[in-house]
Amino acid sequence: MEEELEFVYDSTKEDMNKAISHMEKALVKIRAGRANPTMLEGIMVEYYGSPTPLGQVSNINTPDARTISIQAWEKQIIPDIEKAIMNAGLGFNPMNNGESVIISVPPLTEERRRDLAKLAKSETENAKVGVRAARKTAMDGFKKLGNDGLSEDLQKDSEALIQK
Repeated sequence: MEEELEFVYDSTKEDMNKAISHMEKALVKIRAGRANPTMLEGIMVEYYGSPTPLGQVSNINTPDARTISIQAWEKQIIPDIEKAIMNAGLGFNPMNNGESVIISVPPLTEERRRDLAKLAKSETENAKVGVRAARKTAMDGFKKLGNDGLSEDLQKDSEALIQK
């Protein structure tokens, strides 16, 4: 009985942490007006015929608050990097200077700022729903264990612990 209780605790904690970490990753990608290399995470570049993450074929850095510089390890893939950034739909206009790709991050417009706020709200709401679902699953598990012989006091204590 103790093992099943521990399993419910652990799986609930894992599900809650997954929901929170997913939200954190989504919020990091939201452009807040400053240039950040994580804005380009998830961009795949055609590299010798196979899609490869941008970070694995280049160095990405931010020389100042409004610029992202991408130094390709091989100069022949610079046009592919430029094309991948254009196709990513991030609203960036990359410039190829022959040696590297430079992205100027434009200041946020009021409309774009509102859209980003909506997106952030949506992501946090999704995380709340995920945490609630994990909590409900745990409560159902405790009730099932209660029907299988778990003491009522231990069941109530476990439910109270999950509610925190």
